[in-house]
Amino acid sequence: MGKIESVKAWLISAEDNVSVAEDMFRLNHLNWSLFMWGLAIEKTLKAYLLFNDIEVPYTHDLHKLYLLTNLKVSEDLVNDLKEITTFNINARYEETKYDLYKKATKEYTDIYVSKSKSIYIWIKDNLKV
Repeated sequence: MGKIESVKAWLISAEDNVSVAEDMFRLNHLNWSLFMWGLAIEKTLKAYLLFNDIEVPYTHDLHKLYLLTNLKVSEDLVNDLKEITTFNINARYEETKYDLYKKATKEYTDIYVSKSKSIYIWIKDNLKV
């Protein structure tokens, strides 16, 4: 598989995650919606790295992935990436999954779904495939 095909595969997978995130939100599985948004952003960042010939590390840390890009963002967005990363880590480990469940109130989830959508679209807009 060539580079462009690999980038497109990451983006298709991210789009699938967005679809699932939206379904989970509609079904009121708010913690799973947040988890899926984190995956979508992660995969989009990895597509960006791959497209720009930057080695894609094995990490779920959105802030670490962002630091490898040449994208410039505000400190607020950096903090949002750090917070969104916790959705992934917390959802993967049973002992901390309940913490995300408690954190994922409707109000909190509304805020972070909106932020996640904006970040996801912004990265895609900066990725000229």
